[in-house]
Amino acid sequence: MSDAIKHECGIALLRLKKPLEFYKEKYGTAFYGIQKMYLLMEKQHNRGQDGAGFASIKLDVEAGERYISRVRSTDAQPIQHVFAQINERINDEMAAHPEYADNVALQKKNIPYIGELFLGHVRYGTFGKNSIESVHPFLRQNNWMHRNLIVAGNFNMTNVTELFNSLVELGQHPKEMADTVTVMEKIGHFLDDEVTDLYLECKNAGFSKREASPVIAEKLEIAKILRRASKGWDGGYAMAGLFGHGDAFVFRDPAGIRPAYFYEDDEIVVVASERPVIQTVFNVDFEKVQELQPGHALIVKKNGKVTEEQIITPTIKKACSFERIYFSRGSDAEIYQERKTLGKLVLPAVLESIDNDTDNTVFSYIPNTAETSFYGMVEAAQDFLNERKNKFILDNRKTLNEQTLQELLAVKIRTEKIAIKDAKLRTFITEDSSRDDLVAHVYDVTYGVIKPTDNLVIIDDSIVRGTTLKMSIIKMMDRLKPKRIVIVSSAPQIRYPDCYGIDMAKLEGLVAFRATLELLKERNLYHIVDEVYQKCKAQENLKDAEVVNFVTEIYAPFQPQEVSDKISEMLSSPEIKAEVKIIFQTVENLHEACPKNLGDWYFTGDYPTPGGNRVVNRAFMNFYEGKDARAY
Repeated sequence: MSDAIKHECGIALLRLKKPLEFYKEKYGTAFYGIQKMYLLMEKQHNRGQDGAGFASIKLDVEAGERYISRVRSTDAQPIQHVFAQINERINDEMAAHPEYADNVALQKKNIPYIGELFLGHVRYGTFGKNSIESVHPFLRQNNWMHRNLIVAGNFNMTNVTELFNSLVELGQHPKEMADTVTVMEKIGHFLDDEVTDLYLECKNAGFSKREASPVIAEKLEIAKILRRASKGWDGGYAMAGLFGHGDAFVFRDPAGIRPAYFYEDDEIVVVASERPVIQTVFNVDFEKVQELQPGHALIVKKNGKVTEEQIITPTIKKACSFERIYFSRGSDAEIYQERKTLGKLVLPAVLESIDNDTDNTVFSYIPNTAETSFYGMVEAAQDFLNERKNKFILDNRKTLNEQTLQELLAVKIRTEKIAIKDAKLRTFITEDSSRDDLVAHVYDVTYGVIKPTDNLVIIDDSIVRGTTLKMSIIKMMDRLKPKRIVIVSSAPQIRYPDCYGIDMAKLEGLVAFRATLELLKERNLYHIVDEVYQKCKAQENLKDAEVVNFVTEIYAPFQPQEVSDKISEMLSSPEIKAEVKIIFQTVENLHEACPKNLGDWYFTGDYPTPGGNRVVNRAFMNFYEGKDARAY
């Protein structure tokens, strides 16, 4: 994605089901859990660079012994920084106490972070809040073990104000109007309720307060707490939680917007945001890693029992397709094939743009995450070329000589590595002065491989704002002096904001929206903008379930190709000598390529939750009113 947008966050939860002595004997260390957590988090580094956090819980400790540890970082390399702090503390303790070396019991009792239950998080700050206070996991502390709550997640709620107000109505005083705080406090409120009810049961049964505590921990119904807490939630989420006594959960939204996968054997239970992360870290087969079902929670009790329980009735599954196009690692077996298919399915439009002239076309990709789609596009191009060769041979089989046949068979699809990102330069561009000139040099190009008669086809994951294309990529490609530059997006046109975790909050930032406004002006249809604003305004006081996405009417007068042509015109500059064409994937092809992830609201406006419609209308009103504000 040449125009970088915020990634998804990533979660990792690990529960060791055996005593620590087991891992010491089998794997040579009682730090097995910490080592695996490092790998789980580092393998999901692609999902967040703004911050990282780690929490651990020791089971069955004596009163007075610390059993919860947490460390967070907003360092430039946050995962490395987190585990450097953990390792330093462990090494210091081991150096100061040689007697700990072969005694797992002493290690567990005296060294922080060693335990049986772990939660990790890698973060991208959707709201740009990168202070340490915004980094997960969040901790709700209490002197009663089972009232301690640790929460981390990959989520965004569309109705934070409503959730905040509901906490105030309950008599609470939340410290901040943020979805992470409100979600944790909502769970915490019903945790307190459940603990109180169980305590009264124990009291009536004649238990002392001390005797009641382990009974409460055993009988605590995590599913019941989550059902009560999640009433009214609107958003996409895969959130994980730990309770001080040792229970844990991972809970997924009813539309399956945010991903979560798990694996269990007799030694561990592990959950992560991506399947191949679990496969790699624990060396397990694809089919053994299960997807957590929408609306369900994976619940791990302190005694090691694991259940998958329905919390909210699942809706139509609208798993985020951007996970497949861009966010998740391409090493997942399904995602790899899906990305290749995206490249394959867009080829017919590419061939049309180059008049089927593959002989005078060079194919490439930008950035590196588009490489898999590039392979699919090139394989399909090679198939097209082979069909053309076969037809020529059949039509001319009587007159072909050996030399002509050899020359024909030697013709191949031409591929080159054209664009190379200068990462160091990218990080240097932090302010607006002379920004345009600097942005234009973010990518280097390979000289000497393009002829003036060539088409240059570059495939990208997606085109969001178009800024980097206009200011950098197209200008750099034009220096190679091709006849035509074709920019291909393996994703459809991004027309609407996202409100479930991706940082696309403002309509005017989307090049497809800006292009459509230009078309409305050119064709004397701009009155539609005023009409849509009035319709959005009229819905301000309606309940979310009654709100309709009227912003779709902005795009209704035009075919997708008309918008694409206008984008091509807008992203080209007078000094560009090559003809510029921009091609987008169709929504139909996207669904064919990614049949299990049909969430496409940023392309179609078909939001999977009622709050999404309110957000898109608010985003449009902000644009119309000239407000530089977020819609959620």
